[in-house]
Parts: sequence; C-alpha cells; structure tokens
Amino acid sequence: MKQKTVLALHDLACFGRSSLVPITSVLSVQGHQCVPLPTAVFSTHTAINGWVCTDLTDIMPNMLSHFENLNLKFDAIYSGFLGSEKQIDCVLQSAKLKSNDGYFLVDPVMGDNGKVYKTYTSEMTSRMKELCHIADLITPNVTEAAILLEKSPDSKPKDKQEAENWSKNLADNFCCDVVLTGLHFTESTLTVACTKGNKIDFIDHECVNAFFPGTGDIFASVLLGQILCDKSLSESAALAADFVKRCITYTASKNTDRMHGVQFEPLLHTLNHI
Repeated sequence: MKQKTVLALHDLACFGRSSLVPITSVLSVQGHQCVPLPTAVFSTHTAINGWVCTDLTDIMPNMLSHFENLNLKFDAIYSGFLGSEKQIDCVLQSAKLKSNDGYFLVDPVMGDNGKVYKTYTSEMTSRMKELCHIADLITPNVTEAAILLEKSPDSKPKDKQEAENWSKNLADNFCCDVVLTGLHFTESTLTVACTKGNKIDFIDHECVNAFFPGTGDIFASVLLGQILCDKSLSESAALAADFVKRCITYTASKNTDRMHGVQFEPLLHTLNHI
C-alpha cells in the first residue's frame, strides 16, 4: 500500500512534548510521512513561563508555493494552533495541495477549560469557521465547540443527549465529520462523541486525574493516522483515546513535572500493533 503523506501546519515547541514534536512522531510510527510546516518556533510550550518565540508567518506562503511548484500533493492536511489571521490564510492556501481524494483535518485550537486563549482575537475565532467549512473532520474540545456554535465559552453539554445536539449542529453547520472531546459527565469517565453523517457514537474511557499539555495533539495524530489506515472514525477515536490514557497513566506513575508533557516515547511502539 502506498505510504500516506500528511502536511502538518502547527507550531514547533522545542521542549514540553506538544505540537509538532509528538505529531511528527505519532504519525511516523503509524507508517505515514509527516511533512511539518511550522507556524512558529517556541522554546517551550506557552504554559511554561519565560518562553521565547520566532513567528514564521511571513515565510509560510513561500514554502507553500514551493510545494505547489514541486507538484506535491498530500493525502491529508492537518492544521492546529495558529497564531494570527494571516496563518489562517496560509491554511486556506494549503488546501490546494490536498490530493483529489485527500483528507482535511482541522483541530480548531482556540481555548480550553471554558476560556479562549489569550492569543486569539475575536476576528480569529470568527475566521476559524472558514477552516471548518473546508474540513472533512474537525476535532474541537467542549470550549471550542461552544465558540463555534456561538455559545459562551464556559458552557458545556450537561448529558449525552445535549452533546449529541451539539455534535450534530456542528456537523450540519460545517458539513463535516465531528469528534467532540473533553465531555465529562461523571467523575470517573471522559467521553468522546463521534459524528459521521446521521450516526453518532459515544466512546467512554477511564478518566485519569492528571493534566498534561500536548495530549490533544497526540489524540488528533493517532486519530488521523488510523483514519489514513482505513479504520472507521469511531474505531480511530477509541484507539486514540486509549493511547492518550495509557500515556497519561504511565507518565503519572513517574512523578515528573507535568509541564514537561507525557512520556509518549516509550509507548510509541504500541501504535505499530493497532
């Protein structure tokens, strides 16, 4: 089977195991070629104080034009955290590089825990909808889903019926599949809602009481990698959720600084067997 290629438009945080570091690793171990297009280079992820950053917005269009001149076509385009409106334009430009039967995953990274990230302006949150409209799949957490549905960022579904309504509204509004993450209906479980067409599946998994940055990037990368291996949306989401849970459990047992991210590296080999 032909190796799949993924163009990944994300920031590169050198330390802290988030963004392009786990994304490239996770996609590669699943057998795919990841072509990173950094939106910015950070010394660490932004939850670690004192970070420094070089913005790469101005060179992104030329890089994309070079790819286009080389007649490169990608089996998937995958966008995540973006730092400016101009970068949203770059993601829209990247759509021209998708193969005819390619896949477009938009992780609409705008906020979490009921709050919009400080770097996101109202114009950027509004324009994120443009990307969602060209996506085959979006993977918002509850906060981002609320923003896309023009609700208060701190609102959230109270039960699975309301989560189903949210998911279906997102799918209808943007004409795409939806994986809604971060649903927390009981203390002991987390839930993911997968909507494809008129079908919705709920995936419940054990909640590990520990927060680590970068787990959303790992989840979406396993999800995309398995979809490219011809797994169904729900099966891919279940495998992604299980891998993230195992990474969190393993890392929590090591008592390391949580801001250093999850130790996914010792578990990467297990993705070869799913």
